[in-house]
This record gives sequence, structure tokens and C-alpha cells, in this order.
Amino acid sequence: MKPGKSRKDRPKGPKSFSRGGSKRVERSAVARPEKREDRREEKRDDRKGFKKASRVNDRRVEKRDDRKGFKKPVRVNDRELKREDRRPDRPEKRFDRRQSAQDAVAGKNSVVEALRAKIPAKELIVAIKVEIDEKISEAIRLAKNADLPIKELPRRALDDLTGFSNHQGIALVIKPFNYTEFPKLISSAKKPMMLIGLDSITDPHNLGAVVRSAAAFGADGVVIPERRNAAMTGSAWKASAGAAARMPISQVTNLVRAIEDAKKAGCFIIGLDAEGDVTLAKMNIATESIFIIVGSEGKGLSRLVREKCDLVVSIPMQSSVESLNASVATAIVMYQVAAERNK
Repeated sequence: MKPGKSRKDRPKGPKSFSRGGSKRVERSAVARPEKREDRREEKRDDRKGFKKASRVNDRRVEKRDDRKGFKKPVRVNDRELKREDRRPDRPEKRFDRRQSAQDAVAGKNSVVEALRAKIPAKELIVAIKVEIDEKISEAIRLAKNADLPIKELPRRALDDLTGFSNHQGIALVIKPFNYTEFPKLISSAKKPMMLIGLDSITDPHNLGAVVRSAAAFGADGVVIPERRNAAMTGSAWKASAGAAARMPISQVTNLVRAIEDAKKAGCFIIGLDAEGDVTLAKMNIATESIFIIVGSEGKGLSRLVREKCDLVVSIPMQSSVESLNASVATAIVMYQVAAERNK
């Protein structure tokens, strides 16, 4: 014990012992509760001051927000976010397949036929690492002779361009189809003429197949309405196998009016419907100028078109089959007409 200090002068409190040995260590806890209470009071005062300051700041912000044209600043972790750092509310679309799809002819045979027929085209697209066979080599050669630009794209881009994956690694982007005016179509047709009209055929593959059959059986032209009917797109081009380049196709605003003009030119109007007046074998006007109108597979001919027909013909079938495909039925009728005329 140091001199000058007695046991009475020492602070009273509980005694604690060290972990390591038997030596006693005296610790005083008299002054510590006072310091702890002081710290707690300081923290309370700090919190009260912070709440007061935040309330004042909120009032200032509310006053600023009341100003005309003032925008509340965006804060992240008590830091004002700059405009260039802010993320857009909606993410931008990187790619829209529907907008990127173009009118194109896809497939080796279709592209070669289209290039041989000198279809107005924009460019030839070939897939990267595609196997160069005889058809693709011929397509590239024809495109070079026609001074068409040739591009090489990945297959995924070619899928998006054509709208389907069965393109065989090659596609020809075509320009909008050059339709023939209906009066010019009638004036340039041979006598006796055979015209094919489509009423509400919405499938472009059916349109292409009808055009192909019309070219095979010697028809003078195909007439399609602008509304509620398929147009000559890339799918129709492919289904026609290049026959659309040799067959005059007219797009009219009103099919009924075109029928009336054809009547004035000396055509008999023949409607093709499952509920026809006579069968195909009894049709005895095949050697005259005719305008054959084909309706849709489900609804058939529309009311106004049916009223304008001089004769409605049906194709006899088995009772188990309801109807034929429009392109198949048209091909059967054209074959019958061609056979009658060749006698």
C-alpha cells in the first residue's frame, strides 16, 4: 500500500477478479454510471435536434414544391441524384421483331426463280457459314449480274428478317409489288380470256398457289381486292414459286365493280362455291371468256359477289369432306376449262 492513502480513501464498489490468476484486482464502478447517463442524455438531445432539423427541412421542401414548375430532387442515401445518373422509368426496347420483318422471298428455289424473273429487289441476304451449293451459287451470280447488293448476316438476323426459320440460309428482299391496272389487264388479255378473282382469301400461301396454278393453266390474270384479302407479299411470292413475275395481278378497291367491268368486256362470271347451282362437269361455257371467282374455304362467296355471278359451280366430292382448299378448287376448275378449250 502506498503511503498517504488509507482504506477509507479508496472508492467503495464490488470487487472483481482477473481470469488468469488468483491475484485480486480492485475496480471501481462509482463514476461510470454517471458518464453513461451523460452519454444517453447527449444522444437523446442529438436525436431531438436531428428530428427538429428534418422537420424544418421538410417544411422548406414543401414550400419549394408549392412553387410553379419546381420538381422535387431525387435523393439516394442523402445524396441528390443528377439527371444524367437517373434511370429511365421504362427500359427501352432493344429489338422489335414485328417492326424489323420485311417483305422478302426466302428459300433457294424461290430466290433463284425470283432472280431469273427479274423481280424488283433491294438486296440479297445470305446467312453466315451457309453451305454454298449449286442453287446458292446461282443466286449469288444472278444477284451480281443484276447489280444487287449482297449482304452476309447471322441466321438469327435472317430469321427476324423473313419472319420464320425455314429460309434455307438465303433471302431476297423485294420491293413493293407492281400491280397491273384492271383496265390494262382486260385489254391485254387474249380472246377468249380467263381471269381468276379471289374473294376474301386471307392466306398468302393460298394466293401464291392460285397464281402458280393460273400460270400453269394459261390464265390471263388474277384479280384481288384491297380489303379483307391477302396481298402479294414475300410469302405469296414463295408459294407462287416465281410465277407471280409472269402472271399479271391486279388489285382493285371494289371486286363487285371489277365484275361489272368484266361483264362489259364480254366475260361470263362463274362463281365457285360448295353450294353451287350446277356441277363442274355440266358447265358448258368454258370456251367463252370467263371470270372465275373463288370464295374463302369457310364462308364461300360473299352475298354481293354471288348475286353478280351468271353461274355458280360446285365440285362434287365425297360426303365426308366438307370443302376443298381454295387453291386446289381453283386449279381443278382451270384444268377443266383448259381441257375443254383444247378439244
